[in-house]
Amino acid sequence: MPEIFGDVSVELGSDFVAEVEIHRPPNNFFDVHLIRSLADAYDSLSAGRVCRAIVVCSEGKHFCAGADFNNESDAEALPEEGAGGLYYEAVRMFRAELPVVAAVQGAAIGGGLGVACSADFRVGAPEARFAANFARLGFHQGFALSVTLPQIVGSQAALEMLYTGRRIPGAEAHALGLCDRLAASAGTVRSEARAFATEIASSGPLAVRAIRKTMRGHLADEVARITPLEDAEQITLRTTEDFAEGTRASLERREPVFRGV
Repeated sequence: MPEIFGDVSVELGSDFVAEVEIHRPPNNFFDVHLIRSLADAYDSLSAGRVCRAIVVCSEGKHFCAGADFNNESDAEALPEEGAGGLYYEAVRMFRAELPVVAAVQGAAIGGGLGVACSADFRVGAPEARFAANFARLGFHQGFALSVTLPQIVGSQAALEMLYTGRRIPGAEAHALGLCDRLAASAGTVRSEARAFATEIASSGPLAVRAIRKTMRGHLADEVARITPLEDAEQITLRTTEDFAEGTRASLERREPVFRGV
């Protein structure tokens, strides 16, 4: 039987791979409770010696569309005082000891892209799309994308994604290195991610943990350093007319008209 952490389920297979699945379909918007649940799941699996690799995946159409900016009643998704609590839980995710493969079957947008980039690897499909759409909302990027995105795609490609907020389809994401493997279709993304994780799990588990520590052990500290800076910029920009226009335009599915105020 799966183990349950809030809206997250964990099922460990005989291949030493655990599927950590988000259950908030169809868009799988996150808040501090969901990120805490993911961190708790990762910690629980890391504390044992049976699991050797994690596949993080989602129920529904999209992997994760980030915070729900258009839902004014969802104070947990975008608290007035900032996202410090959410980013604390994000740092816990980055400190997990096990390698993580993200199965991106639909969209990874905004903070959802941040969740995908917290994984060691990403598997997508041609119809998947990736976007750091913060500037299109008149907002600043978060979830440590200031650190993770340049490391994955390079500084110039990261700047283009962040400045323009444009959507990157699966094939282009694969060419950029944002997707490490490209499945044939959305329906095969999870099985491809599982096969990838099983390859990792077939290596020496102590060696893999040690390699991950030397190669990625510094990342959590970088995330802990950058997220308060991202949060401060987000708090400031949230009070602007541009942010109000950006979120309104997103809800109305039209081009925003920014005034720089």
